[in-house]
Amino acid sequence: MARIDINDTASQAGAAPEAPQPEEVTAEVIEPEAPQTETVQPEGTAEDKAAAPEAGAEGQPSLADDLAAARKEADELRDRFVRLQAEWDNYRKRTAAERADERSRATERLVTSLLPVVDDLDRALEHVSADASDELKAFVEGITGVQKKLSEVLAHENVEQVGAPGDAFDPIRHQAVGKAEDPSVPDETVTQVYQRGYIMGGKVLRPAMVVVSTGGPAREPEAANEDSSQDA
Repeated sequence: MARIDINDTASQAGAAPEAPQPEEVTAEVIEPEAPQTETVQPEGTAEDKAAAPEAGAEGQPSLADDLAAARKEADELRDRFVRLQAEWDNYRKRTAAERADERSRATERLVTSLLPVVDDLDRALEHVSADASDELKAFVEGITGVQKKLSEVLAHENVEQVGAPGDAFDPIRHQAVGKAEDPSVPDETVTQVYQRGYIMGGKVLRPAMVVVSTGGPAREPEAANEDSSQDA
C-alpha cells in the first residue's frame, strides 16, 4: 500500500499560483471653488473730479483746448476767404477795365483810319459849284447821303468835330498853321479852318489845322469871365 506523504501534498499545494491582488485606486477629491465677487471701485471725490481736467491737460488736450484750436482755425479760414474775395473783386474790375480800354483803343484806331475818307468827302462837297448840271447834282446828293451816314456812325461812337471859325484858339485842340490880321475880332481867334479836328470821349484824335487872328483886342481869360458871370 502506497504511502502518501502529507508534507509532499502540502508542498505541491503551496506551489500553486497565487491569486492576483486588487490594484489600488487613488481618488482625487475636487474641492468646490469659492464664489468670486466683483470689486467695486469707489467713485472719486469732488476734489478728484476737479483735478481730472488738469490731468487731461498734462497728458492729452482737453475739450477747452480743442475748442480754442477749432475757433482759431475757423478765424484763419474766414480771413483767407475774405482776402480771396477781395482779390477776386479787384481782378474782375481790373479785367473789365482792361477790356473796355482795349475796345476803346480799337475804336480809336478805326476812327482815325476813317478820318481821311471823311476829309475827302468834305472837300468833294465844298468844290461843287452852284451851277452844276442835274446829273452832277444827283451825284452830289448821293455823296451827301454817304457823308451823313458816316457822321451818324462817328457820333454814335462819341466822336465830335472841333475847329470852326470864331472859336477861341486852343493849343490842345487846334494847330495854328498861319496868322491873319483882323482887328475886328479878339486876338487868337480862329478865322479859317484848313482841316477839321476830331475828339473822341474827350481825347483829341487829331487837332484842327486853323488860321488865327492877330491885331485885335486881347481876349479875356476864361477864368475871369466865369468870375464876372458869378458876381453878376
